[in-house]
Amino acid sequence: MLENPAESLTSVSAESKVTQRMKSASSVEDRTLTDHERIFAEILAGVLSIEEVPVDSNFFDDLGANSMVMTQFCARVRKRADLPPVSIKDIYRNPTIRSLVTALPNTTAQKSISVVAPASENSATPTLPEGVNPLGTLAYILCGLLQFLLFLGYSVLAGLVIARGYAWVSAGSGVTELYLRSVAFGGAAFVGACTFPIMAKWILIGRWKSCEFPVWGFAYIRFWTVKVLLHANPILFLVGNPLYVLYLRALGARIGKGVTILSRSVPVCTDLLTIGAGTVIRKESFFLCYRAHAGRIQTGSVTLGQDVFVGEKTVLDIDTVMGDGAQLGHTSSLHSGQSVPHGQRWHGSPAQPTEVDYVRVPPAPCGRLRRVAFGLTTVGQLFFLAAPLAVGGPYMLVTQVPAVDHWLGLGAAESGSAGLFVNALTVSSVLFFGFVLLGLVVLFTVPRLLNLVIKPNKVYPLYGFHYSIHRAITRITNVKFFKWLFGDSSYIVHYLRGLGYDLSRVEQTGSNFGTEVQHETPYLCSVGSGTMVADGLSIVNADFSSTSFRVSRASIGRRNFLGNNIVYPSGARTGDNCLLATKVMVPIDGEIREGVGLLGSPCFEIPRSVERDSRFDHMRTGEAMSRNLAAKNRYNIRSMALFLIVRWFYVFALTVLAFAHAELYDSLGYLALAGFLVLGLFVTPLYFALVERAIVAFRGLQPRLCSIYDPYFWWHERLWKVPDEYLDVFNGTPFKNVIWRLLGVRLGRRVFDDGCYLTERMLTTIGNDCTLNAGSKIQCHSQEDGTFKSDRSTIGDGCTVGVGAHVHYGVTMGNGSVLGPDSFLMKGEEVPAHARWGGNPAAELREASGHQTVRTQQVQQK
Repeated sequence: MLENPAESLTSVSAESKVTQRMKSASSVEDRTLTDHERIFAEILAGVLSIEEVPVDSNFFDDLGANSMVMTQFCARVRKRADLPPVSIKDIYRNPTIRSLVTALPNTTAQKSISVVAPASENSATPTLPEGVNPLGTLAYILCGLLQFLLFLGYSVLAGLVIARGYAWVSAGSGVTELYLRSVAFGGAAFVGACTFPIMAKWILIGRWKSCEFPVWGFAYIRFWTVKVLLHANPILFLVGNPLYVLYLRALGARIGKGVTILSRSVPVCTDLLTIGAGTVIRKESFFLCYRAHAGRIQTGSVTLGQDVFVGEKTVLDIDTVMGDGAQLGHTSSLHSGQSVPHGQRWHGSPAQPTEVDYVRVPPAPCGRLRRVAFGLTTVGQLFFLAAPLAVGGPYMLVTQVPAVDHWLGLGAAESGSAGLFVNALTVSSVLFFGFVLLGLVVLFTVPRLLNLVIKPNKVYPLYGFHYSIHRAITRITNVKFFKWLFGDSSYIVHYLRGLGYDLSRVEQTGSNFGTEVQHETPYLCSVGSGTMVADGLSIVNADFSSTSFRVSRASIGRRNFLGNNIVYPSGARTGDNCLLATKVMVPIDGEIREGVGLLGSPCFEIPRSVERDSRFDHMRTGEAMSRNLAAKNRYNIRSMALFLIVRWFYVFALTVLAFAHAELYDSLGYLALAGFLVLGLFVTPLYFALVERAIVAFRGLQPRLCSIYDPYFWWHERLWKVPDEYLDVFNGTPFKNVIWRLLGVRLGRRVFDDGCYLTERMLTTIGNDCTLNAGSKIQCHSQEDGTFKSDRSTIGDGCTVGVGAHVHYGVTMGNGSVLGPDSFLMKGEEVPAHARWGGNPAAELREASGHQTVRTQQVQQK
């Protein structure tokens, strides 16, 4: 598909009435301008490409500016040493030149700026601590080689265990003996897979201590080995179970009684983790006890007192403390060195005191006996149900049902013959499309039956029958496959309704929901008519304490637009016609907000929309809307079909490899299994990279401003359906950099990527020796109502992007700059070289929220 030149994202529409508003505002100018007002007006006029700007004109309503324009204005102001710095938050809170100058420090008292004074020491950009020079390319290459050898060794060990185990299971006679052997081998394999990371941690590391070491070195190899083993651990299926807490204790964490952990983000440096009794940590929270900074791994403590509450999608940086009874709200973070005193409630990024109570469910009886019984029941289910089905089920199906053995014909074809491909085609088609059809049936029926026993607004104790039912509903209805299939199309509405969402009278837009929507229970989710939702929405309609939980309805109003990565809790104080910006902290206190936009954490009001985002409204009404929607639906159907074909062909390719290695098993034994694991690991990224590049016809993306009914947008959406879950396997290795380059990223040398996600690879540029932390995201696009915008983002040499940070489109980070954890760097921002920014929205951090000491102690040798 051919791309038209992109329209400027920062220009003000020529069809607007800016000039008339400006003249009207100029006619009422009735007092002499101060020097700062005059200079600010001149700078803004230059950004807007107009002759003059009245100081009482509203940036958005009168001048027709938008957030991209105003971030460029802020960047130009920051380059002037004679002017105080201006942040985007200052702009929204003071939307005229006059009010802005009045609100800023050191402006109202100054009468003349004809002589520019040098910047004081206090206002200078803080100097970051000097770290050891990053290791060179040789260390980088050797690290990748060692990581590959470790994976190869792990694959050989796994192949050996699987081969010997299945040989022993298959030696059994009769269904009963096969079942008992499956229980024994499956249980032993589960225990072994869980125990192996514990042994590796104590042998390779011993006890974690607060320290610092460079990436790509030998100390890093030990760190990475432990981290990867923990992430590949089957114990992750038991998150939210008392057994998971016991497992973290075995790894060295100091955890009290009655702690509930719902986050699947595994703490790596567990000896540095302390959690007091009765604490609750909600899902998608980061408390890793390490971070990557300027090419080095820094480990540090995370200390939580008794009865602490940590909300959803939060980040606890290293060297943070929460006292007994403290609370941290959702979409919040503690930066390094921050401490929440006993009994206080904090929220925001970085967090600050608040009066909001985030623990909204009363306790229930939940003693030790209940927890022990729940853990034992889980073990019984694993050993006597899940393990036999996973281990002996396929074998018994083949051996006990002759028709299946004949149909598979595993021994009927030699490797490379037509028979092998026919068998692989048959098996992969039945398995894949059978999963799709059966999966939809299960999703639309089983959770509805289970939901009959869960009553809204009723408090239930944890670790009982109702808790198990609720966990089953949450897991089944949050399967990602179908949301990726139907998302970004009209058909996601029917899918969500089938799950149980209350969507009232839907106004189809073709983009009502993105591909990443999750919930606690779908049966208590209400979304008003005309509302559009981008990716990353998490509807939190279940509240937890350390002993109880309760589900309640979460309602999103009519004609809202929700940006990316938003936590929307039940009881949210937003109504109709709201814009909820990316990563906003949705309020649960105060008056109901309507007809406004909300930005930041904690949130503040911004305009609901700007003139730029309304220029395509004519395409969303009347007959034009009907034609455009019908065309988009047809295009989306083709995209969904392509999605299924791409996924199915991948399953087919793996099936061919499996059958080919099965033919080699008699001669190579367990090495054939190991070869299949290794080959599958490298075939996967090559295949999906080829698919993604083929979709764009092996050309790059270009910045774009268009309607969601522009065929270009539909083509761009198709890229988001290409699977990329495999990328997480390569986190922290040089191989991920190779994959990013295959996908079109302009990537420098020795970039350390610990789990960053790039949405538009071909619009992203990352310099040499950058450090990208876990959970971070660089998103080179945005959608607001019916308008789609994309632009390039550039991360300079030696930059650091913190844990959970979000970088928007059109951004430039200067060399050596740092973006703090859980920060939101808004579209169009320009971060100066070697500056330290943080917060939501991000701004320069003039005083570090925590200490910035450089650790020189190395990982302790065992």
